[in-house]
Amino acid sequence: MAFQPQNRINVNGRIRAREVRVIMASTKEQLGVMRTSDALRKANSLGMDLVEIAPTANPPVCQIVDFGKYRYELAKQEKDRKHSVAKLKEVKFRVNIDAHDYLTKVRRAEEFLDKGSKVKVQLQFRGREMAHKELGDQLMLRVKKDLDGMSAVEMEPKHAGRSINMTLSPLPAARRKRRFAPLDDEEIAAADAADAAEDQDEHEEGEE
Repeated sequence: MAFQPQNRINVNGRIRAREVRVIMASTKEQLGVMRTSDALRKANSLGMDLVEIAPTANPPVCQIVDFGKYRYELAKQEKDRKHSVAKLKEVKFRVNIDAHDYLTKVRRAEEFLDKGSKVKVQLQFRGREMAHKELGDQLMLRVKKDLDGMSAVEMEPKHAGRSINMTLSPLPAARRKRRFAPLDDEEIAAADAADAAEDQDEHEEGEE
C-alpha cells in the first residue's frame, strides 16, 4: 500500500474521474475498469468505501475497502517509517573533561536515547593528548557502561585521526532503564552553549 497524506485521499463522492480501475482490497481481485458510479454502487452494496489509491494513473486506481481500516494502516505505515529512520545525535567529549561536564553530557546522551534517537559519541584529542590515547579509550568505555541501560552499541569505539567514535542505538522502550536524572531547561541551554563554544574552539584550531 503506497503512502499518501490522509487529508489528500479521495474517497466515495470526492472521486472526480468518470471511470476508475477497481481492486477488491480484501482479496486483491481485479474488477477491471468501470464507471465510477457503478464502482460506488458496488462498494456500497458491500458496506465498504471506494478509495482512490493511484489518482495519477489512467484511469485512476481505486480500492473497495473499509476506509477506517485503510486510514489505520496508513497511520501505522507512517509511524513505522518514522521509527525506521532514527535521528542521529552527537555528543562530544574531551579526555580531560571534568566530572560535572561529563555528567551533563552523559545525561544529554541518555535523553536523546530515551527519545529514540541514535547517539554518536565522539571523543576528540587536542595537541599532546594524542600521546595518551589509552585515556580516551577508558573514557569511551565509561560512557558505554553508563549508557548500557538505555542503548546497545551499534559501532564499537573506533580511532579515526584525532578522535574516537562510537555509535549507540536506543534499546526498545520497554527495556530502557534510565540511570540519571533528566536535564532541565536551564541545563539544556547551558549544554547547548558549551557545545557551541567547543565547536568554535575546534574551528579556530583548524584554522591555525
